[in-house]
Amino acid sequence: MDKNSKMQFFILSDVYQVAYQLLASSGRTARVARRSFGRHSYRTRSPRLLVPALCLLGLAGAMLLMPGCQSHTSGSRPVWAEVDGHPIYQGRVDRIYRSRIASGGEANDKEEELSYKLNILNQLINNQILLAHASHSGITVPESEVDTKVAQLGSPYSKEQFAEKLKERGMTESDLRDEIRTTLTLNKLINRDVNARVSVSDADIAAYYNRNKASFDVPETEYHLAQIEVTPMPTKDLHNLKNDDAKTPQMAQRKIQALYAQLRSGQDFATVAENYSEDPATASSGGDMGFVPESALASNPTIERVVKSLKVGQISGIITTPSGYHIIKLLGIEQAGQRSLSDAKVQSRIRETLMNEKEQLLKAAYIENLRDHAKVQNLLAEQIVKQAH
Repeated sequence: MDKNSKMQFFILSDVYQVAYQLLASSGRTARVARRSFGRHSYRTRSPRLLVPALCLLGLAGAMLLMPGCQSHTSGSRPVWAEVDGHPIYQGRVDRIYRSRIASGGEANDKEEELSYKLNILNQLINNQILLAHASHSGITVPESEVDTKVAQLGSPYSKEQFAEKLKERGMTESDLRDEIRTTLTLNKLINRDVNARVSVSDADIAAYYNRNKASFDVPETEYHLAQIEVTPMPTKDLHNLKNDDAKTPQMAQRKIQALYAQLRSGQDFATVAENYSEDPATASSGGDMGFVPESALASNPTIERVVKSLKVGQISGIITTPSGYHIIKLLGIEQAGQRSLSDAKVQSRIRETLMNEKEQLLKAAYIENLRDHAKVQNLLAEQIVKQAH
């Protein structure tokens, strides 16, 4: 499944982030994440998204969202920043923040919430600077492209359900179209002025490998797995596209059997997982659990036997654990040992890492250069400083 087709309705909870995430660090650096089968948990390598946060100390919690933070208004709408006279409203920052906490990551206190919002506002300022530059450069997005993206987002739902999902997130279809248009415009600009100028040579790859040779030594065999999980109880933080949740043992049994039948009939595993899996950690990535070490599998003999019986590309039958039901797909096996530079996968991984690093550096410099020529007034930041004195 390509990246565009994966842009399904779960993005609605983050659609206000899509555009300004172009400006944030979005590297594919591996991190250690926790996954589980039933009661057995383990650590696995998986992608990460860095969420930058500002540290604001000693601020009075009562100032958050109070009139003192609303430097001035346009009509009845509080303005939190201006870029070359273009207002950025508090309401837009609030909507982005709410969309983030709807999918997890709520702030621990008022000060942290305000620091998140200030960070969001700064990224929106950068977005506006880029949008203005894109306009001056003649970059446009046809409405047909926006129509296509809206149709992709709404495809799992009826018209009424789609409207309700938007309403739950404080959005109208016009808001959604604006954000999609912004995202597509920024994509075109960044691809033209940043990504197209970045290249990685064979010498770069070799140098990186030699500096990080130890990291390509796999200490034990790892299994790249994906799963579909169905639990016999309501699932907190459900993230599948259909918002489908089996709430009783009977419902769970019927559901997992229906999903298994879909897979046996040839349905794509990742698509079924995105639509129906009840694992909050993996549903949105098509059930991808990352690379699971052999030692972690050993802690659950039932799962270990199933995984080791599979060939790459095969799916298991229905597996029962104390937490519910699972269907596993073996995506790949990485044997223990030192990976050589001649390994195509090693080269691809290094090239991707170096491309990302170079793109992020050039992107940051590109934005700063444009910002130097823009007239920016961050009214929220000004009020935070005033309140701190």
